[in-house]
Amino acid sequence: MKQLYVCVQVCIFSFTINNGLSPLEKSTEPSTEPPALERGAGRIARNRMRIAWMYYVEGLTQNEIADRLGIGRVTVVRNINEAIKQREVKIWIEGNVAECIEIEGQLKAAFNFKEAIVVPEPSTLAGITKSIGNAAGMYISETLRDGMTVGVGWGATLYESLQTLTTKPLENVQVISLLGGVVQARRFNPAEFAWQFARAIGADCYLLQAPAVVDSPATREALVERCGLSDVFKRAERLDIAMLSAGNMGPNSTAFRFNMLTEQDRLELIKLGAVGDLLYNFFDMNGKLIDHPVNQRIMSLPISQLRDVPLRVISAGGDEKVQAILGAIKLIDCNVLITNEKTAKDLLAHKGT
Repeated sequence: MKQLYVCVQVCIFSFTINNGLSPLEKSTEPSTEPPALERGAGRIARNRMRIAWMYYVEGLTQNEIADRLGIGRVTVVRNINEAIKQREVKIWIEGNVAECIEIEGQLKAAFNFKEAIVVPEPSTLAGITKSIGNAAGMYISETLRDGMTVGVGWGATLYESLQTLTTKPLENVQVISLLGGVVQARRFNPAEFAWQFARAIGADCYLLQAPAVVDSPATREALVERCGLSDVFKRAERLDIAMLSAGNMGPNSTAFRFNMLTEQDRLELIKLGAVGDLLYNFFDMNGKLIDHPVNQRIMSLPISQLRDVPLRVISAGGDEKVQAILGAIKLIDCNVLITNEKTAKDLLAHKGT
């Protein structure tokens, strides 16, 4: 997997304009008049895609597009941004960044990874999340094959992977959410993310229709045994890939942001040595699950089952997550890591290389 890039490719989903021809086919026809934007709410997407095509494929400037279509430059900019937001335009790069390639090799040697992907260091925390997530989407897009079953976790980093997932003509691909739902969360809800992930790659989706955290171990057992969730767990026994992320113990981390756990829970877990969570399972630096009641109330695929998945992928980065990543690597015996340049160096420093 080589996805640190020096040249840009743009993938614009196919669509029809006016007479049903694609933009490429239509551009070969002689025309003596500049194209005009179509009218009507139903044609907004096609107009947006026309603008995206002219900008990314034909290489016209924003001013040139505005002049050709008889619209303002602000409208052009707005449509270009919306096309990216709607995932109608996907940008990726092919090539290698020498420094990152070297670090990837060091990570593979130090942690015995099958694959390590290091993205160039972003300038902001938000950039770290986005860059790692985008790389994760590229990785899964290149790795997927017919008949595969993919288990997905949740969180801001994995959510960003949706931007670079690409649809391929695959058959019998399944996506399984590895964690129950979070009612308060919308954007990062595990169920919502799994559904969007499955839709992006054209796969069937199976959800754990239960809260991520329940009130007791007995409730968890009852939900699994008597409420139809055992079928999802059985399907998860055939996982080929587990796409996961690791959270830290900060009050604003994904695990604590939605009031599924109390501040007292958080402080107790930290006192017991917790450095992070994976699917709401809290662990220490040595990758051992914390002996706390919370870990008995989590509606997730058991950690022991995750360790049997052929590809166990962790996508995470940032200074505040170094300890969490180190613990998560040991927790599931991670064999694919996707992270940023500085975090990779910090992980190596902790490893003593």
